[in-house]
Amino acid sequence: MKNEIGFGVVGAGLIAPFHLNAIKDSVGGRGVGIFDINKEAAQKMADQFDLKVYDSLEGLLADPEIHVVCVATPNHLHRDIVLAAAAAGKHVLTEKPPAMSLAETDEMIAACEKAGVKFGCFVQCRIRKAIQAMKQAVDSGRLGTLLRADAYMKWFRPLEYYTSDGWRGQRQSGSGVTVAQGFHYIDLLQYLAGPAVRLEAKMENLNHPGIALEDDAVAFVEYANGAKGIIQLSTALWPGTDIRIELNGTEGTAIMVGETIETWKFRDERPEDEEIRNLGDASQATGAGGAADFGHSDHTVVVQDMIDCIGTENEVVIPVGDVRPSLEIILAMYQSAHRGEPVEWPVADDPSAW
Repeated sequence: MKNEIGFGVVGAGLIAPFHLNAIKDSVGGRGVGIFDINKEAAQKMADQFDLKVYDSLEGLLADPEIHVVCVATPNHLHRDIVLAAAAAGKHVLTEKPPAMSLAETDEMIAACEKAGVKFGCFVQCRIRKAIQAMKQAVDSGRLGTLLRADAYMKWFRPLEYYTSDGWRGQRQSGSGVTVAQGFHYIDLLQYLAGPAVRLEAKMENLNHPGIALEDDAVAFVEYANGAKGIIQLSTALWPGTDIRIELNGTEGTAIMVGETIETWKFRDERPEDEEIRNLGDASQATGAGGAADFGHSDHTVVVQDMIDCIGTENEVVIPVGDVRPSLEIILAMYQSAHRGEPVEWPVADDPSAW
């Protein structure tokens, strides 16, 4: 039996318990320790999950009991932690977005490859059984020619969410709705229908006065396969409704709401279709009305996969290289909204758009 894999978590904020519960529920994994510049927050998390607390990132990375580092810090801080973890020979699972630029993302991927460590990303919504069924339908041609691929995220966050921590009110830190919440669902569209080739976006602040970032974004996207689609993202719409991912083709339609299949209709009806229509748990919260209103079961799959991949030649289930095209869509949305014009591929970094 493989030796137990130790995990260290960097960041003791909102998302850390999801990582730690996923590690706790894994087979062969163990939470070892946590570091955060807020020592009180780190100690509170350590007390809850029976962890060591480190005085520095260097202390965590020097611990031989830690084999995997989970990066759960504010979005703009991922790069430096990933590079340090790779240099220390630790495998890495980072929160989305992997970084705030393509250049940083490429630097991180190259560093992990050079160090020979696994590098995965928590875009765990891909793991949902409904999404896997939709992916199989696209890849097998059941939808025929894919015509539309749309995502609708009409959520709500109170003003206190953005004022609760300094970085949450700064778009440069990755706290706008497009990158902070919308990344997951843009990633799903890219996973199912991508890559994109052109888009046009508009952004505004509808319902969070005094906060200098977008709480609402809409984009029209064109994909390389000829499909087109709408991305609608918001944290301004009380009380918040569940995410919808919609795929429409010449031979069928598949729609996921929350984590369940709402519509699954094809010209060629198959025996397995009735079972697919029952995928997912309609009672599972998926973040529409609150920042912590979702489960950690999908995180557990990502963590378990990392455990199972260590010591093998296998790639992790969601490598950061596969998430890079999703970041391109995000960056294109910010650039299009900033410039007031469409953006075409290839996408280049443009810091002025932040």
